[in-house]
Amino acid sequence: MDLDLIINNLVHPPVLFFFLGMIAAFCKSDLKIPDPLPKLFSLYLLLAIGFHGGVELRKTGLTQEVVFALSAAIFMAVIVPMYAFFILRFKLDVYNAAAIAATYGSISAVTYITAVTFLQTLGLEPGGYMVASLALMESPAIVIGIILARIFAPKKKNGENEFSWRAVFKEAFLNGSVLLITGSLLIGLASGEEGWDTLKPFTKDIFKGMLSFFLLDMGLLAAKRIGDLKSAGFFLPPFAILMPVLNGCVGVVLAKLIGLQPENALMLSVLCASASYIAVPAAMRLSLPEANPSLFVPMALAITFPFNIIAGIPLYYYLITRVNELIPALWG
Repeated sequence: MDLDLIINNLVHPPVLFFFLGMIAAFCKSDLKIPDPLPKLFSLYLLLAIGFHGGVELRKTGLTQEVVFALSAAIFMAVIVPMYAFFILRFKLDVYNAAAIAATYGSISAVTYITAVTFLQTLGLEPGGYMVASLALMESPAIVIGIILARIFAPKKKNGENEFSWRAVFKEAFLNGSVLLITGSLLIGLASGEEGWDTLKPFTKDIFKGMLSFFLLDMGLLAAKRIGDLKSAGFFLPPFAILMPVLNGCVGVVLAKLIGLQPENALMLSVLCASASYIAVPAAMRLSLPEANPSLFVPMALAITFPFNIIAGIPLYYYLITRVNELIPALWG
């Protein structure tokens, strides 16, 4: 793999701010982002990428490529938590296996954004409809994780497991992050380029600055959470690296089969390889209180997320270009 890809990705300012946050935490600095701001940053990022995706989707229209890409995204959001669950069951109980499987079946919007900036450094721009893929992949994994736990969990003495399907579906489809990115996409779809020009100073010009602040906070949080994995033994840390690589490779193959262009193939692969540390933990806390958040949150945030932004994104792009060179006929 070309080391320049990794180096260029590492010296991107938002990524460097992530590591500044980790260094600050490891050095026990008093650096801290005031509590309300990280929430504001995450809401801003979801609004901006959703709105931009809607505008781009309006330009593209509902073509065969778009339908294939969205179908592939939904397929992966359903199938990944299934095979992840059965791998995890070798070492974990049903509840923790289901929660971690849902984590790796869902996506990370910030990893997606980092991949977009990676492509921009190469002079490439992914199709806006890939944001719709991001929005569609957020919820299915949560539902699949809950269903797996429901099927395989030991029955309680009264014969029923105490949870509400209504609450599960509400959390999966109406939680704040899903609602905001889906709603922003629809607003961008409705308003088009005229709406984009109206909001451009807000949704584009300050985007990377807001992303840098968000990743600085993520670095602080990741460094603080990484110690929680000490009790997990030697199984989960390698899983947190090997599972995204496997999912990313499946995404590369799938993108090839449906004929996505390299930049869109990378976005699909990154979505497949990323893990949720916002929506899924919120849903699991509500639906599977037996699962231990100190396992699946640090795995996604302190291992998989840094791995993807350091090596994963360049690795998936390298694999896509190699496949493209070896089997060029299917592209386009």
